[in-house]
Amino acid sequence: QVQLVESGGGLVQAGGSLRLSCAASGLTFSTYATGWFRQAPGKKRDFVASISMSGRNTYYADSVKGRFTISRDNGKNTVYLQMNSLKFEDTAAYYCAADQHGLGSGTPNRYELWGQGTQVTVSS
Repeated sequence: QVQLVESGGGLVQAGGSLRLSCAASGLTFSTYATGWFRQAPGKKRDFVASISMSGRNTYYADSVKGRFTISRDNGKNTVYLQMNSLKFEDTAAYYCAADQHGLGSGTPNRYELWGQGTQVTVSS
Protein backbone atom coordinates (compact mmCIF):
# COMPACT_ATOMS: atom_id res chain seq x y z
CA GLN A 1 0.00 0.00 0.00
CA VAL A 2 1.46 3.30 -1.12
CA GLN A 3 1.11 6.03 1.45
CA LEU A 4 2.59 9.18 2.88
CA VAL A 5 2.06 9.85 6.58
CA GLU A 6 2.82 13.25 8.09
CA SER A 7 3.55 13.88 11.74
CA GLY A 8 4.96 16.59 13.97
CA GLY A 9 2.28 19.24 13.77
CA GLY A 10 0.90 20.98 16.82
CA LEU A 11 0.37 24.23 18.65
CA VAL A 12 3.34 26.55 19.07
CA GLN A 13 3.85 30.18 20.04
CA ALA A 14 5.01 32.70 17.50
CA GLY A 15 8.78 32.59 17.23
CA GLY A 16 8.88 28.91 18.07
CA SER A 17 9.89 25.88 16.02
CA LEU A 18 8.40 22.62 14.81
CA ARG A 19 9.74 19.79 12.69
CA LEU A 20 7.36 17.97 10.42
CA SER A 21 8.10 14.48 9.14
CA CYS A 22 6.59 12.58 6.25
CA ALA A 23 7.17 8.85 6.14
CA ALA A 24 6.67 7.10 2.81
CA SER A 25 5.88 3.44 2.33
CA GLY A 26 5.06 1.16 -0.57
CA LEU A 27 7.14 3.09 -3.09
CA THR A 28 10.73 3.54 -4.18
CA PHE A 29 11.16 6.80 -2.31
CA SER A 30 14.40 7.82 -3.96
CA THR A 31 12.63 8.08 -7.34
CA TYR A 32 10.23 10.73 -6.07
CA ALA A 33 10.75 14.44 -5.67
CA THR A 34 8.85 15.54 -2.59
CA GLY A 35 7.21 18.73 -1.51
CA TRP A 36 5.39 20.38 1.35
CA PHE A 37 2.26 22.40 0.76
CA ARG A 38 -0.09 24.13 3.17
CA GLN A 39 -3.69 25.14 3.19
CA ALA A 40 -5.44 27.51 5.56
CA PRO A 41 -9.24 27.44 5.92
CA GLY A 42 -10.94 29.06 2.94
CA LYS A 43 -7.68 29.41 1.01
CA LYS A 44 -6.05 27.47 -1.78
CA ARG A 45 -3.24 24.99 -1.24
CA ASP A 46 0.08 26.82 -1.41
CA PHE A 47 3.59 25.61 -2.12
CA VAL A 48 5.97 25.73 0.85
CA ALA A 49 9.11 23.81 -0.13
CA SER A 50 10.32 20.95 -2.29
CA ILE A 51 13.36 18.77 -2.67
CA SER A 52 14.77 16.77 -5.55
CA MET A 53 15.04 12.99 -5.58
CA SER A 54 18.65 13.05 -4.45
CA GLY A 55 18.19 15.89 -2.00
CA ARG A 56 20.73 18.07 -3.78
CA ASN A 57 18.26 20.71 -4.88
CA THR A 58 15.76 22.49 -2.67
CA TYR A 59 13.18 25.16 -3.42
CA TYR A 60 11.21 27.46 -1.13
CA ALA A 61 8.32 29.85 -1.25
CA ASP A 62 9.46 33.40 -0.61
CA SER A 63 7.31 33.53 2.51
CA VAL A 64 9.33 30.80 4.25
CA LYS A 65 12.80 31.33 2.80
CA GLY A 66 15.37 31.62 5.56
CA ARG A 67 12.99 30.20 8.19
CA PHE A 68 12.09 26.71 6.89
CA THR A 69 14.42 23.94 5.77
CA ILE A 70 13.40 20.87 3.81
CA SER A 71 15.54 17.74 3.90
CA ARG A 72 15.19 14.05 3.19
CA ASP A 73 16.68 10.74 4.26
CA ASN A 74 16.21 8.23 1.46
CA GLY A 75 17.47 5.45 3.71
CA LYS A 76 14.54 6.12 6.04
CA ASN A 77 12.03 6.98 3.30
CA THR A 78 11.33 10.24 5.09
CA VAL A 79 11.22 13.91 4.22
CA TYR A 80 11.39 16.62 6.87
CA LEU A 81 10.38 20.25 7.18
CA GLN A 82 12.16 22.17 9.91
CA MET A 83 10.17 25.31 10.67
CA ASN A 84 11.81 28.06 12.73
CA SER A 85 10.70 31.57 13.66
CA LEU A 86 7.10 30.58 13.14
CA LYS A 87 4.55 33.30 12.51
CA PHE A 88 0.81 33.40 13.02
CA GLU A 89 0.36 33.37 9.24
CA ASP A 90 2.10 29.98 9.04
CA THR A 91 -1.01 28.46 10.63
CA ALA A 92 -2.39 25.86 8.21
CA ALA A 93 -2.74 22.19 7.48
CA TYR A 94 0.57 20.99 6.03
CA TYR A 95 0.63 18.30 3.39
CA CYS A 96 3.47 16.18 2.11
CA ALA A 97 3.41 15.22 -1.59
CA ALA A 98 5.48 13.06 -3.92
CA ASP A 99 6.11 13.34 -7.66
CA GLN A 100 7.77 10.36 -9.34
CA HIS A 101 10.79 11.42 -11.37
CA GLY A 102 9.84 15.00 -10.70
CA LEU A 103 12.08 18.03 -10.35
CA GLY A 104 10.55 19.57 -7.25
CA SER A 105 7.76 21.59 -8.82
CA GLY A 106 5.84 24.19 -6.86
CA THR A 107 2.61 23.25 -8.63
CA PRO A 108 0.33 20.95 -6.61
CA ASN A 109 -1.12 19.12 -9.61
CA ARG A 110 2.34 17.83 -10.53
CA TYR A 111 2.25 15.58 -7.48
CA GLU A 112 0.45 12.25 -7.68
CA LEU A 113 0.75 11.17 -4.07
CA TRP A 114 -0.47 13.09 -1.03
CA GLY A 115 -0.52 12.57 2.71
CA GLN A 116 -3.49 13.25 4.94
CA GLY A 117 -2.02 16.43 6.40
CA THR A 118 -0.91 17.62 9.81
CA GLN A 119 -2.18 20.77 11.49
CA VAL A 120 0.20 23.55 12.52
CA THR A 121 -1.24 26.29 14.69
CA VAL A 122 0.86 29.29 15.66
CA SER A 123 -0.47 31.47 18.44
CA SER A 124 0.36 35.16 18.33
